[in-house]
Amino acid sequence: MLRSLSIWFGVMGLFLLRDNCFSLDNFKTVEFNRDIRPILSDKCFSCHGPDANHRKANLRFDMRQGALSDLGGYAAVVPGSPEKSELISRIHTSKSSDELMPPLKSGKQLSETEKQLLKDWISQGAEYEEHWAYIQLQRPPIPKVMKSSWPTGAIDRFVMARLEHENFFPSKEADAGTLIRRLHIDLTGMPPPKNLTKRLNDSSIIYSSIVDELLASPQFGERLASYWLDLVRYADTVGYHGDQDHPITPYRDWVIKSFNDNLPFDRFTAAQIAGDLLPESTVNDKIASGYNRLLQTSHEGGVQQKEYLAKYSADRVRNVSNVWLGGTM
Repeated sequence: MLRSLSIWFGVMGLFLLRDNCFSLDNFKTVEFNRDIRPILSDKCFSCHGPDANHRKANLRFDMRQGALSDLGGYAAVVPGSPEKSELISRIHTSKSSDELMPPLKSGKQLSETEKQLLKDWISQGAEYEEHWAYIQLQRPPIPKVMKSSWPTGAIDRFVMARLEHENFFPSKEADAGTLIRRLHIDLTGMPPPKNLTKRLNDSSIIYSSIVDELLASPQFGERLASYWLDLVRYADTVGYHGDQDHPITPYRDWVIKSFNDNLPFDRFTAAQIAGDLLPESTVNDKIASGYNRLLQTSHEGGVQQKEYLAKYSADRVRNVSNVWLGGTM
């Protein structure tokens, strides 16, 4: 489970960029999280966002109810009717007008593409979406592509759909040496061994067998664990003042082994957050719960204990919410 999650996110990052390419039809449909939220967040939220102390005209765009609210006989957003939406009127107002949005003094400008996206979004109903972290994952439909001979699997079809949308063509397949080098660096973080030439000359070795071999190597777990250890702010020192040693390498080794053993994500989570409290808790479970000590701690004699206990608690809440919930708390 851990491997499949990591590989899925890695592959998606290669070709999705900011856009979602689940199907060619998705390029025709404006999506709030993908297309509109970034525009509003960058250009509008400073004056019309969640901060009530800086909100102008009693108008907020971070919530659909606020965007559609009656402003005295008109509304900023009228679903299905961009011509009746004050938002569209204001972004197309003359640059010399005080009614132009965003205002000139903000230093922000909307591109023509962004203006069209806002108009299309309202035309299509001005639907909002929750933050991506709170939307249930769904398996997307496999997109249809014109060059059906190129894809060898489902992932290739997503790549091909995006390429065709951008009017690009797939590159020619790289030579065996380049492919093997890429595989080693992607899956282990290390270049291939010195016997690469010998392996290239062995006609019995096929691409998939090299993939399986690297996935089974200890270095694969080390490669994936490095990303997780960054998220949970792993370190061997305390971080404050004298930065004394804080030996917790057994936790690091447990994470690496978890990836190599393909530990289910629910067990991976429970062991770290409360491994010492699990029924019949093992030594490994207790090592995993060392996650709760991965934060800056002070060994200075004069620290105020209650003050630093509050700091430690707040740090753990921030990290758990960021890493597991994909949001802040």
